[in-house]
Amino acid sequence: MKASWIVALAMTVGAALCGTAQAASADVVVRNTKGEFAEVKERVLLAIENRGLVLNYTARIGAMLERTGKDMGAASRIYGDAEMLEFCSARVSRGMMEADPRNIVFCPYSIAIYTLPKEKNTVYIAYRRPGETGSEQSVKSLRAAEKLVADIVSEALK
Repeated sequence: MKASWIVALAMTVGAALCGTAQAASADVVVRNTKGEFAEVKERVLLAIENRGLVLNYTARIGAMLERTGKDMGAASRIYGDAEMLEFCSARVSRGMMEADPRNIVFCPYSIAIYTLPKEKNTVYIAYRRPGETGSEQSVKSLRAAEKLVADIVSEALK
């Protein structure tokens, strides 16, 4: 009797942990396309600019990991190329923060573009969903921010 209770508890905890892991992955959208890294990056930049937005910053994550990996004795490469493009929309961001000043954490918006060393001609584009939190107005504004980023990614993949 005692053993079956422990097994049932372990299964419940395991199921809960698996559910958490799945929920966390639902906050990230990853899409891919065939092509060269530079070409896909250019399409993302054009999709951002087509909306009248300006790129704030490019984080060269792949280069940083390559450089620091050597110092740490890493033997393998994580990415072929990997960059994070950061940008903002004054209109969408203002709406988010008017709805809830805590929404500042969702700005700027970012889109990751990367390749994997063993996957030739496949480029990944990824972004984080801001989630739905706060008042109805806050949720509406966060959905608008997600739609903006999703539309940029969709345009770049055409």
